[in-house]
Amino acid sequence: MAKEKAAEAVQASGGRKKRGRSMRRMGRRQRENLKKVERNKAYEVDEGIKLLKDVTGGTKFDQTINVAVHLGIDPRHADQLVRGSISLPKGIGKKKKVIAFCDGADADAAKAAGAIEAGIDDLVEKINGGWQDFDVAIAHPRAMGKVGKLGRVLGPSGKMPSPKNGTVTPNVGDAVKEFAAGKIDFRNDAGGNIHAVVGRASFSAEDLKENLKAFVDHLRRLKPSTAKGAYIKKVCVSGTMSPGVMLQVEQQ
Repeated sequence: MAKEKAAEAVQASGGRKKRGRSMRRMGRRQRENLKKVERNKAYEVDEGIKLLKDVTGGTKFDQTINVAVHLGIDPRHADQLVRGSISLPKGIGKKKKVIAFCDGADADAAKAAGAIEAGIDDLVEKINGGWQDFDVAIAHPRAMGKVGKLGRVLGPSGKMPSPKNGTVTPNVGDAVKEFAAGKIDFRNDAGGNIHAVVGRASFSAEDLKENLKAFVDHLRRLKPSTAKGAYIKKVCVSGTMSPGVMLQVEQQ
């Protein structure tokens, strides 16, 4: 027990030192923004988004706004995994590179809808060779016999087509159009957290609020029947180079 406590003390001390070094490496704006956010405070949504707009302003690029949601699920149980996709009402301010595993008329429709590559055999071979310069892969069900062999290649990067998030569908053209326009897919990590993009720093506060509400409401509809207790435990929004801002959201 004594050894465990000693180890914990060393770890805590090291963490403080690491944070101290990180603070020294931060730029002046980053240090100032960090002071504006109370670390353990959950802000009312309007106040929190206003603060987020403040701490993401003044940079030379349009920061991506991310949301992290901690769910009351047990990721060790398959029946409590949460994954899906959604087109946010205000978009995400960025187009995605989409490929499509299909042939014939479906390949023509996919390219017309914005796919940067469409095919089956040649595309599978190209990806097996190491190419992954795309964000989303769509597949027609009849192509999955060959695409399934790419699981070890595309699985780790989260790009493997799946019926659960709408990337395996007979309506390839429609799916390509939606994902190219910014439809997002998500899945929980090993800690029961969901991460997603909900906009850009240049979005108005109202647009960010609408996207955030749509995303959280969508997660609520996906609550596993076997999950017990509070489901939406914590919601935190942040920019690419900003501190996180926790929001007050009903724990349903």
